[in-house]
Amino acid sequence: MRLAIVNLFYPPDLAPSAHFAASLAEHRAGLGDEVTVICGRGSYLGGSTGDSRGGRREAAASSPSPRVIRVWTPALGKANTVRRLGDYVTFLVRAVFRLAVLPRQDVVIALTTPPYAEGAAIPHRLLHPRTRIVLWSHDVYPDAAEEYGTIKRGGIASRVLRVTKRWLFRHADHVVALDRPMLDRLLSQYARNGRPAGSVIPNWEPLALFPPGSQPSRWSAYDEPELAGRFVMLYLGNLGYGHPTDSIVEAAVRLRDESVAFLFVGGGVRYPELKQMAKRQNLNKVLLRDYVPKDETPSVLAGADAALISLDEGSLGIMSPCKLHGSLAMGVPIVYIGPTGTNVDEAITTYRCGFSVRQGDVDGLVESLRRLRDDQELATEISQNARRAFEEAYSDARTLPQFDALLSGFATGASTPAAEASRRRK
Repeated sequence: MRLAIVNLFYPPDLAPSAHFAASLAEHRAGLGDEVTVICGRGSYLGGSTGDSRGGRREAAASSPSPRVIRVWTPALGKANTVRRLGDYVTFLVRAVFRLAVLPRQDVVIALTTPPYAEGAAIPHRLLHPRTRIVLWSHDVYPDAAEEYGTIKRGGIASRVLRVTKRWLFRHADHVVALDRPMLDRLLSQYARNGRPAGSVIPNWEPLALFPPGSQPSRWSAYDEPELAGRFVMLYLGNLGYGHPTDSIVEAAVRLRDESVAFLFVGGGVRYPELKQMAKRQNLNKVLLRDYVPKDETPSVLAGADAALISLDEGSLGIMSPCKLHGSLAMGVPIVYIGPTGTNVDEAITTYRCGFSVRQGDVDGLVESLRRLRDDQELATEISQNARRAFEEAYSDARTLPQFDALLSGFATGASTPAAEASRRRK
């Protein structure tokens, strides 16, 4: 099978979508597919990745690897909307041309970085009508832009973007969402006449990065005076518009005189806001650190007593936190503050691997933290449940076969709407 994957970011960049794209690409290349990745040269945080190679990226010395085509983008980063749009538009235009000149692809999988990236596959399908297009949705646009105030809900920009999204959906053969609320939102708002089909495949972490029984050394920051000897609540990853911190900060205020510390490792638009809130409240046990490379995350997680995940109510079905999977892999109990129905809430409900409370329920949040800190037997049980959840549902060994089944279905020869129209014209 010839498979193309389109995403703005790709390793060595640290963007989560980069690593999911690479995991799928390398997996399918290892199965014998001819895999091509179309990505940018810019970094998630701005600037170049430092890898301008346009050839093959070695996944493993003994296995085939995908061809990686890096197109030029201005690499402006995500500091503001204008910078993001500069990278997004440049990448989309260049991806259209790179895909158009590729030999016929059996399937093109487009992630949602940038939004509407599936549109880059349409010119390729005009040239090769039997090509299938799969949207792998990690975010929902324009819903996210409306929810976080980038565009006015119901305004001209919103209406244009929604019409565009529906038009793109008419050209897609399948949409993969990260949880059921996201799939329901996509299909109810943008699909027509039962097309495209959809499925839920959660994100994952590689089993090779978190092998059974592994005991990585703790990240050196845990030896700092603010953390040493304390119960550490870890927030690892992006702190964006959809990840409010009010309840967390209020919990930190209530626990300021107890042996609990809050460690944030990552970045995002809410980082400056959180820093100011912690300063105003004189919370010296709320620590902020920058992003770390992907291969260091097991060490960061190894020192945590619990993992925090925050999502606001309006983000239900718009995004799905990928912070869950590494924590499960390391057996770190989850404390989730957000709406019910998300993949995080579902994991906690199904596997009893943590606590799920709603935004604003500071009493419930504080009680959850204290129970984990004070009841070692409970914490051990939850930790074991977390690792079981990873092995049964959220590792690449469980999720990549779901993509295999999807792609195998396309290989049976069922026609796309474009192919059927082409034959009718003949």
